[in-house]
Amino acid sequence: MSRAALLVLADGRFPAGGHAHSGGAEAAVKAGRITGAESLESFCRGRLHTVGLVSAALAAAAVLGVDPRLLDEAADARTPSPALRTAARKLGRQLMRAARATWPSAELDALAKEFPKGAHQPVVLGLAARAAGLEAVDAAYCAAYESVSGPASATVRLLSLDPFDATGALARLAPESDRIADQALEAARRAVDEGVDALPSASAPLLEIGAEAHAAWPVRLFAS
Repeated sequence: MSRAALLVLADGRFPAGGHAHSGGAEAAVKAGRITGAESLESFCRGRLHTVGLVSAALAAAAVLGVDPRLLDEAADARTPSPALRTAARKLGRQLMRAARATWPSAELDALAKEFPKGAHQPVVLGLAARAAGLEAVDAAYCAAYESVSGPASATVRLLSLDPFDATGALARLAPESDRIADQALEAARRAVDEGVDALPSASAPLLEIGAEAHAAWPVRLFAS
């Protein structure tokens, strides 16, 4: 295993398409729920404990060998918003392209064939981590970090927020990210024996509602 592969996978410059998505931040900014660094931190904390936890557990379970098709169904069931399901699959398709070019894998090839329009991004992330020789906890950390880093980067653009302030918010969330990764790993291990129903299903209704409204905007800076 090369732990340095985690740096490649989690790097914002990895061509996985995340730069085009705000993780709900664009809708939250328009609604006045994000106005600066403090409210950004609160928003990211909410994402971390809901979307972040679910995504981290799905990714970790994929590394541990849980059937990716079942994981994709579980991701669908945990994503009520059609707009968010579409965004997750678009991100999964782009990540799949990047991962297959970087870490060729028969498992990635099989999933790409099974889901030509894209599997859910956390599932692809888990198989990419597995192909890179990483461990389940690495995939959990990567998913947890992505759940907050995307909105933070988007808010810098949306509000001209000082990047130092946005990064400071992420740093203050680091201890909680550790706990989320641990919880996700524990759930993923249970899923190996108990099935995907053992995975968390934390919800974030405002993100779902915001995503549906955002998808109908005639003009938007981000895809989701």
